[in-house]
Amino acid sequence: MDLRERLKRVANGESMPVEADLALALRGEIPLSELLGIAEEPRRKYFGNKIQVHILDNVRNGYCAEDCGYCAQRKTATEEIPAYSLKKEQEILKEAEVAFRSGAYRFCIVTSGTGPSEKQTVQYADLIRKIKEKYPMRLCLSAGIIKDPHFAQILAEAGLDRYNHNLNTSESHTAEIVTTHTFQDRIQTIENVRDAGISVCSGLIAGMGESPEDLAQVAVRLRSLNVPSIPVNFFLPVPGHNVAHASTLSPDYCLRILCVYRIANPSAEIRIAAGREIHLKDKQQEAFRVGNSLFVSGYLNVKGSDARETYNLIHNAGFEIDADTSELDPEFRSLIMGEQNSPAGAQSGDLRMKTREDLRSFAE
Repeated sequence: MDLRERLKRVANGESMPVEADLALALRGEIPLSELLGIAEEPRRKYFGNKIQVHILDNVRNGYCAEDCGYCAQRKTATEEIPAYSLKKEQEILKEAEVAFRSGAYRFCIVTSGTGPSEKQTVQYADLIRKIKEKYPMRLCLSAGIIKDPHFAQILAEAGLDRYNHNLNTSESHTAEIVTTHTFQDRIQTIENVRDAGISVCSGLIAGMGESPEDLAQVAVRLRSLNVPSIPVNFFLPVPGHNVAHASTLSPDYCLRILCVYRIANPSAEIRIAAGREIHLKDKQQEAFRVGNSLFVSGYLNVKGSDARETYNLIHNAGFEIDADTSELDPEFRSLIMGEQNSPAGAQSGDLRMKTREDLRSFAE
């Protein structure tokens, strides 16, 4: 059986992925057009023509004790970013309302730091309850490492839908990226959250000097963990980063990565995440053939394409936004329905850092 047939069997759920096969696909052993065709089948099977839109809220910025080389918030960063402690509850609630009225499928609350204390966990749980009482949308929390299973149980009882904690890179490559925690700390967090009954979101960052084999290892590990939501991030060289051997990512290679993660995890939500505007460039619409979700209005500390640009991009590619339009602001309702449109290809392709005003639009 040749490589094409083996990959098709994996994409159809007939067999488990093999790291060597995925690495060969990343290395170009099969034409990209064929790889896209193989990966598109499970995407259409499980998600049809829909794209899920996610909005991030960075509720705490900076003050991090970790040294993750890819992050603008790492403790050893040489460039200053707008740092602030946890936003006030009313500020977060207002941002949740804006996300809901804008058509967000999921509102993602993100905080810097190693991981929450019990007091912070209870605080997050209270916030989760209040948001879900007001706005019927899905919530994701990304708050770092959770070593105590009791903390995960507190979040589960509050009604948290999903917890994000990325593997980021392979186990063997982790020490090249971060030294303040281990790959096993991340695995333990995923297992604790999953055991508490919370859905898991976990993915990677491509372009940090890893090999195709590293990328293949992460894809297979996520499959073995049965992760239902996988953000595929492309490294953004933020000012002050500490990734010594960053890779050059071509649009076609980024598409190959997305294809491999879809094939290895056929029923998972594959998110075209950070860096899509810069690295995929004019291939973003091609990426929708494989990925079924994305972020709008940027990432933690980097601006991205705004809602209008993103919604137009989705419609111009022939896809639909997965959203309940009944309670949206009229402008976003018409955008989501495709009634307002600008020329094809509108997108932000520059690496622009967020200002304090971008990060705290509703600060008192």
